[in-house]
Amino acid sequence: MEDTSSLPANWEVNVVFNIFLYNLISGNYRSSPDRKNKMFLRNKKILSDPSNGYLVNDNIVFGAEVFVVKKDAIIECVSLNNINIHYKHDFKISDFSKLNKRCFSEQFIAGGQKWKIILDPKGSGTGTDSHVSIFLNHLATSYWFSTSINSWGWPAWIELATINDPNKGFIVNDCCLLSIDIHVQDVANIIN
Repeated sequence: MEDTSSLPANWEVNVVFNIFLYNLISGNYRSSPDRKNKMFLRNKKILSDPSNGYLVNDNIVFGAEVFVVKKDAIIECVSLNNINIHYKHDFKISDFSKLNKRCFSEQFIAGGQKWKIILDPKGSGTGTDSHVSIFLNHLATSYWFSTSINSWGWPAWIELATINDPNKGFIVNDCCLLSIDIHVQDVANIIN
């Protein structure tokens, strides 16, 4: 390509091409995509013999077929809005001793985004059967919460023996109240 000044930033051109050799006697092209034809094109004896039709009157004709595959550049710009806001959300879990599987808080808004709290009373991951696990889950997967997942938390948040100990006061009348503080420092906006 000679002049690339009119192309957008991060441009890329993909091309599929084929080269042909024209037989001046038969009026047909011989293509070169496979190994056999490539070897034929390199054979000087076959190409230079006028009776084969490729070199006639000291002229040889090549043809080319070019397909340009268009690819648009995708450019994203990320801006951070420094908002520095604190949110508080309470999650009351009744009948705590009867929980056998994960429970989810009602949806709530923090930093303009939808969230839920996930509590696993029997633990998950490294906390399975020894701890209570707790996670904060971002409900809109099109936004960033972390680099690889849309939830974050602690698989081994508190030991089962500790939370279930009546002298510790975490569970009163078979009810557990979680008070979650969320500090939103920045919100990323993706600009296309």
